[in-house]
Amino acid sequence: MVNTLPSSQNLTTDTWVRATWEEFLAACDRLSVQSDQHPDLEKARCYYDAGWMRIETMGIGSAHGQDNSILAAVVTLYGTLRNIPHIAFTNGSFRKAGERECQPDLAYYVGSGVQRPPKNNQPVDVNAYGAPTLAIEIASTTLNDDLGQKRLLYERLGVQEYWVVDVQHAIVIAFAVAEGGSRQIQVSQVLPGLTMRTVEEALQQSQTADDTEVNRWLMQQFQDLG
Repeated sequence: MVNTLPSSQNLTTDTWVRATWEEFLAACDRLSVQSDQHPDLEKARCYYDAGWMRIETMGIGSAHGQDNSILAAVVTLYGTLRNIPHIAFTNGSFRKAGERECQPDLAYYVGSGVQRPPKNNQPVDVNAYGAPTLAIEIASTTLNDDLGQKRLLYERLGVQEYWVVDVQHAIVIAFAVAEGGSRQIQVSQVLPGLTMRTVEEALQQSQTADDTEVNRWLMQQFQDLG
């Protein structure tokens, strides 16, 4: 980490910098303005945790996009076939005002008792709707950060489960979160019975098979669970 603050003209990106909540909000506003002149900032992500912020502009290429789609299919198919209620968010923003904000690649509220946040252009208010049950980061260039500072952020935010997908090696590193800490797991607790090995096999198959083939294989695996 570094201790430099973003200047009034330029944003410090792709590293964690010290900032107050007000400075973070101002940086996000500047990002929105500057993205009109700088296309590389258009898909930037904003994170804030415990007095640190990160404006993430790492390139999102084909590998990231394809794995993002496969993970979304895994969760959707599993939830549907196993009759597990869930609400999905792609590139959503979740805010605990004054304390934390995150923009995971995928996020899910899971379970029959969850509230559906309203459809608008504002970050989901974690104080009103709770943290996502499951948050997923697709790590094509940000693996160390996703396993490090972001993992701490999601622990403090209160997600129940956090997955990091290592795109380069088609590996899923999953954590169950409880009491402000986390431990690695091989079987999902919020999607009972779903093994990380099955998710990894789907990622590996997607390197040579099209999405229809992968989805058919997933459906067979999930139906075989009974």
